[in-house]
Amino acid sequence: MPTLTDHPKRYQLSNELHARPFPTAAEGSRALFLALKQPNGGTRTNAQADLDHLLALLDRYGAAHPGPGATHYFGTLGRFRLKWERHTEFVTYTILLDGLGDRPFDPADFDLFEESWLADAPGERVVSALIRIEPRLPLAELKAKMSNWFVLESLAASEVLDGAGVIAGDFHIDPAGHTRFAIFASDGVGQARIGRIVQRLFEIETYKSMAMLGFARMREMEPLLGDLETKLSRLIEEITLSHERAEDQLDALLGISAELEAEHARSAFRFGATGAYETIVNQRIFALRETPLEGQQTLAEFMMRRFDPAMRTVKSSERRLHTLSERAVRAAQLLRTRVDVDRSAQNQKLLESMNRRADLQLKLQHTVEGLSVVAITYYAVSLGSYLLAPLAGHLGASKAVLTAGITLPVAAIVWWMVRRIRHRASG
Repeated sequence: MPTLTDHPKRYQLSNELHARPFPTAAEGSRALFLALKQPNGGTRTNAQADLDHLLALLDRYGAAHPGPGATHYFGTLGRFRLKWERHTEFVTYTILLDGLGDRPFDPADFDLFEESWLADAPGERVVSALIRIEPRLPLAELKAKMSNWFVLESLAASEVLDGAGVIAGDFHIDPAGHTRFAIFASDGVGQARIGRIVQRLFEIETYKSMAMLGFARMREMEPLLGDLETKLSRLIEEITLSHERAEDQLDALLGISAELEAEHARSAFRFGATGAYETIVNQRIFALRETPLEGQQTLAEFMMRRFDPAMRTVKSSERRLHTLSERAVRAAQLLRTRVDVDRSAQNQKLLESMNRRADLQLKLQHTVEGLSVVAITYYAVSLGSYLLAPLAGHLGASKAVLTAGITLPVAAIVWWMVRRIRHRASG
């Protein structure tokens, strides 16, 4: 029986689906999260720099290294567990710690990331977050803790995963530079399910922050778009009111089109990534299967009020950029058509002028031909009269009579010869 040949990447692609399992976490524990982004996070050089930074952390704890080109890692370092993942634009570090610590959301927990190691990071911090996992309490006690830990005006809290627990967070960055979340796990909920909630919360915060980079890019480009829109409107008005300086106007329009195209090239990836991150945020919230908690907004409601308007603004600016580019292109095409029409009119006038010159040249040529016939006839008759002068006495005629007699035949012969030469030249 012939042996089937596997695709060379069959096992690699299949294993990729299982390579990043959810972490496990128990009630009475806490989690730390750090996301770092390099300016150009997708390059091969940056990927190696991120991996080297992970290896430096592992070496500090004497932990084994992942394989070359690894994009994920999970292992135990001393008294904590570390999960590392590399994404297209950023890398994430998740630390899982047993126990609740001396005080809630203690900034000292981040000392597990040594200061010198953080200083050597190849990227910049996009997210750092703390999660505290406690047993679920009666609603009144939950609300008391949440009011102590979070900004009530921004607090979002809900029951998730069909009663598996209650989550809470305000999406604010605290004085120590971290975002805080709390999970209150129900009795009997397994560590795997709690780990999934931890992972979802960190993903929501990370992808929300990455999506907001598109909002920052939009704000940076707004002044330029306003300036280009003003220039474009002014040029279009000049085009409609004046037919002069068409070529200068065309150059200006092409310049605006070039600036818009350059801005589109600079922003296309960021706006595309923003749309993808927004989708992931909504998917992760949907996966939590939220149920409203009495008197509190859910994460979905928070995002609808705070996050969605920013995303709509980004999409509006992206459409505005496309619209301006299309307007500039259409105006340039119309102006180019006007330039072509003006040039055609100029060419028509030039052709008419050339036709008039050709007519004058033809008339002059006819005049010259007539003069040529007269001149050639004069010289031919003079020459003939000298040749025939000896015969005048024998014929009983004077030289003047003889000259008059040969003038018409000579003129006819000369005219015929000139006409023949001209026909040969034109044929």
